Amino acid sequence: MENTKKGFLSKVLYWIEKGGNALPHPASLFGILAASVLILSLIGHWLDWKAVHPATEETIHAVNLLSKDGLHRILLEMVDNYTGFAPLGIVMVALLGIGIAESSGLISAAIRLLVIKSPTRMLTFVIVLSGIVSNIASDLGYVLIIPLGGIIFHSAGRHPIAGLAAAFAGVSGGFSANLLIGTIDPLLAGISTEAANIIDPDYYVLPTANYYFMVVSTVFIALAGTWVTERLVEPRLGRYTGNVPHEPLEDPGPKERKGLKWVLIVSLVLVALILAGLLPEEGLLRGEDESLLHSPLLKGFIAFLFIAAAILGIVYGAITGSFKNDSDVVKGMVDSFKTLAAFLVLVFFAAQFVAFFKWSNLGLIIAVKGAHALHEMHVGLTPLLILFVLLSGFINMFMGSASAKWAIMGPVFIPMFMLLGYSPELSQAVFRVGDSVTNINSPMMSFFALIIVYFEKYDKKAGIGTLISTMLPYTVVFFVLWTLLLIGWTSLNIPLGPGSPIYYPG
Repeated sequence: MENTKKGFLSKVLYWIEKGGNALPHPASLFGILAASVLILSLIGHWLDWKAVHPATEETIHAVNLLSKDGLHRILLEMVDNYTGFAPLGIVMVALLGIGIAESSGLISAAIRLLVIKSPTRMLTFVIVLSGIVSNIASDLGYVLIIPLGGIIFHSAGRHPIAGLAAAFAGVSGGFSANLLIGTIDPLLAGISTEAANIIDPDYYVLPTANYYFMVVSTVFIALAGTWVTERLVEPRLGRYTGNVPHEPLEDPGPKERKGLKWVLIVSLVLVALILAGLLPEEGLLRGEDESLLHSPLLKGFIAFLFIAAAILGIVYGAITGSFKNDSDVVKGMVDSFKTLAAFLVLVFFAAQFVAFFKWSNLGLIIAVKGAHALHEMHVGLTPLLILFVLLSGFINMFMGSASAKWAIMGPVFIPMFMLLGYSPELSQAVFRVGDSVTNINSPMMSFFALIIVYFEKYDKKAGIGTLISTMLPYTVVFFVLWTLLLIGWTSLNIPLGPGSPIYYPG
């Protein structure tokens, strides 16, 4: 990768990339990390590393995975660790549908139309914003928006890795921001309510607790991601000189336009069917509690993505003639799986590492100790906000699940904030900021391995160092901007959401 800019930041990132890429292959590195966790679990057990879980008051001890029981568990659950690794099934099912749409030519035609019709100056902003908004559909952004970001930039004559980075920054760095309420909102609100009840048994945190703040954050993060991409990342990457061919930016021909027209018609029919299943109070697509947020459509969005992409791809292929029979459709699915070979190998070792880290309790102990350290520091609101964001971001490097982290941190920090006169909604918002900004540099993030594979598509020498050095400017800028927005928001005493004040009246 070219080091085209001579500034200090470019030199720092260059050496970060060089150092990171000097590491072993990502699959080997995850294997080494998994083995290291086994050794640390033994040391932790010998030294009696422990912590008290703030929610259950249970003493958590480091578990020795090199013991007889530990070795038995490793042998018996190794296959389940692999096959049960969350991103694996999601990526495979999504790619079946996307493979049909891609092999039919639908994605290519739609991308060309998007690039040709979109104003050049808005392209980066649209990609980052699409990544942020995609979070309402669970993991859609990781399997669709991020690779499309690279394809779109490449088609527009820009560096494809910059497109991947822009999309990744939106999907993962802007994880908590959104224009709509997502599935993470009620999940965190439920944990916050339980934690708040420690102080006030009647307190209830709404799923919309941080809605106003997150909507404004969406615009700020999209603008910040655009600026970082165009001012820092792209100049450093320079001109793309790889041998991956890009899609020609030609206007879709008559058959392609006819196919796109029918795809639009079928898409509207699908939307109408979805609304018919969601809008009635007892609609077929409503959840057991008849709520939209817990509907099977949102929880099973990857299945819906597969069905929708397959239907639209088949319609487009039939109209344009790219699909002659069912064998062509199956071939499209088979071809899409060929791109997964490196990912399938890497995921095996990554899955073992994540499982060992969880079994050993090392992640829980690190999280609890870090939370208590901040709890003991008596500081004002602004320093407290900054420190809490930093702690949340640091812990995110060791634990991937937002709900798991908040289940540990919430019972500590929500009562503390309430006793200091600050609302549970505020502590939840601060946590979400910190949890988001380091996602793009956290190896514990479930899709971290997949993003490396995306980078390797355009740069065979790309590795963990390439990914971290490319995404680090986003983390720094997002942290500074989002924390300043949080400080300004609290200073002006603006409600974080409907019925969600900054201060706790109790």
